[in-house]
Amino acid sequence: MDKIPLSGSDVAPLDDVATDIVGLKIIFVNVFAIGEPDNWVLIDGGLHLSAGRIRSWAEKHFGEAKPQAILLTHGHFDHVGAVEELANGWDVPVYAHPQEMPYVTGQAEYPPPDPGVGGGLMAIMSPLYPRGPYDFRPRLRELPADGSVPHLQGWQWIHTPGHTAGHISFFREQDGALIVGDAFCTTKPESFFAATTGYPELHGPPAYFTPDWDSARTSVQRLAELRPTVVAPGHGLPMMGMDVAEKLSRLADEFDQIARPEKDREAA
Repeated sequence: MDKIPLSGSDVAPLDDVATDIVGLKIIFVNVFAIGEPDNWVLIDGGLHLSAGRIRSWAEKHFGEAKPQAILLTHGHFDHVGAVEELANGWDVPVYAHPQEMPYVTGQAEYPPPDPGVGGGLMAIMSPLYPRGPYDFRPRLRELPADGSVPHLQGWQWIHTPGHTAGHISFFREQDGALIVGDAFCTTKPESFFAATTGYPELHGPPAYFTPDWDSARTSVQRLAELRPTVVAPGHGLPMMGMDVAEKLSRLADEFDQIARPEKDREAA
């Protein structure tokens, strides 16, 4: 798999991603919060046993105010590990896409990973990662069908399948802010070293957990058409600046060469 290098000027700090957006890195995965102390939401739920760290970080930014909701980009183990504890402690709803519901209502496991995609330790170890099923009922809600985002004016959710069937991203047209979950990454997600150090490179989604590469390519192409100026990924550092749209367009144009594992490229 190839990559698109990012310079220091392309990278935004997690504690000041964009207006009303802050992030927290938990070992190799990010969570984000959007809003002000009287009205904010949490995007994703990090790793298992990270609830205390997420709460402390949230209190630093929002004081004692709890979020209005937890919104899931998808339900993989590193994005929902603390969701149940956080949602119960805060007494808030959890929102996900309808096509993600089987995996977060206790009905189905995610497809098995493919450790043969190469790239590093994260891929090799992928058969050990939890695949669910997870069950966040009775707090679980479906996202509004009109694309609006609960409690966040000016935002829309966008269905970006491929990494999972119900994967979504969040976009604010006003300033071009885009939260992408695992639709693509700004680090090499198959490498534990790269994922934990955060060396900035534009990559596709985590290959070992991406079963539908054609849909993943279409999703990146759709996101590139938005011409974002700020990108906040689930893995890696946020991107910002005038070069973001051009580099994302390159990823979309060269997706099969950059993102799709070499052994699967004949299917493209």
